[in-house]
Amino acid sequence: MKLKHLILSTVISFSQDKEFDSHEVTLEIPNVALLDLESSSGIDIKLKGTAPEEAGEALVFNASNSDIWINYSSIADSKYNASRSITVKITDGDVPKGLELTVIASDYSGIGKGKMGKPEKYAIDLSKKKEEIIIDGVGSSYTGNGPNNGHQLTYTLSQSSDKNSYEDLDFDQTEKL
Repeated sequence: MKLKHLILSTVISFSQDKEFDSHEVTLEIPNVALLDLESSSGIDIKLKGTAPEEAGEALVFNASNSDIWINYSSIADSKYNASRSITVKITDGDVPKGLELTVIASDYSGIGKGKMGKPEKYAIDLSKKKEEIIIDGVGSSYTGNGPNNGHQLTYTLSQSSDKNSYEDLDFDQTEKL
């Protein structure tokens, strides 16, 4: 946005030919799109199954982790990009056969201000390796920095609902994603 003219006028008369002068003042709001993952215990997480204690029992997968928070700062462009989306996708590695890895984001919580994004209300299956929107409608806003600010992520590892999922399990498929 530009203020076309700023007029400076004099109250006391000087012996100059000009009683006023003007100049241009430019006000600039930078384009901002920053995203960060925060945690009080580190952003790498480990999810694993629980081994049976007795022969004949099944290995159980019901591990979850909610340590990671999404922090963001955004200045939206009302003309072309009134809001932004945050997407999630596995970019390296695969979820081992027989397992499912999901993630869900919480509603916004924290000390920030502005138009916070709205999280999807369902757990996103990362096993599909498809990019999906996890938070939509981020406008001009900031979440606050660090854990307990922004949107808390909950990752859950479970056994796939496929009929043959247990026989697909293979301990050699331990994977870092």
